[in-house]
Order: sequence, then structure tokens, then C-alpha cells
Amino acid sequence: MDHKKFKFTKDHEWLNLQEDLAIVGITDYAQSQLGDIVFVEMPELSSKLTASESFGAIEAVKTVADLFAPVSGKVIEINENLDTSPDLINSDPYNKGWIVKLKINNNDEINQLMNYDEYQEFTLDN
Repeated sequence: MDHKKFKFTKDHEWLNLQEDLAIVGITDYAQSQLGDIVFVEMPELSSKLTASESFGAIEAVKTVADLFAPVSGKVIEINENLDTSPDLINSDPYNKGWIVKLKINNNDEINQLMNYDEYQEFTLDN
């Protein structure tokens, strides 16, 4: 994982920047707290997401957690592999376990996210 391309939220989502696209998922820390993931509720293709608003949920054996958009944007792809293999989030949260890809509306929102080191410190403090 190239930490420089990743940004993180206080809700434990990550964003991997690819020019004006963002790949979004949940962090390794989040998946470890949730336990075995059994279902992922994802938004529809072409949905418009607003930063910090819920766009879906992750269901684990013992709990359900909302997913929050790290930035505003339009959903251009969803990870359909999660329909049959939601455990990809447990086994490979930063690669095969991605959740959605967004066309970013406002690049300024990225500046409000944490970098890798800030996120590591945040998880230690909470």
C-alpha cells in the first residue's frame, strides 16, 4: 500500500486518489473491530454522495456499521465481488475489499481528511 495516495476519515473509511477518481473502502482497523463481515449494503451506480453522509452499511456477525462518504461525488463503480465475497474486506481491505469508486465533486474536501500518520495517531488515541 502506498500510504501517500491514501486519505482517512474519523469514521474509518479510506480514500485512494487516482486523479479525479477516488476508490473508497474501510480501514484495516475498522474491519478488525467489526469482525467477520457477512454483507455489504452499497449505493446504486450513479448515486450522488455527499461528504460525511451515510451511503450504505456493513453487516458483521455481531453488529452493523454505517458507511460514510469521505468526499462528495458520483458513484461510477461498485465492487460487485462483495455481493458473494464480503469477507474480502476482512482479508484485503485496501485492495480487493474496496467498496465504491467515486468521481470527485470537490477536491477541497480531500484536504479535510487525515493522512496515514495522522490516522495511525487517531486510532491510538481512541
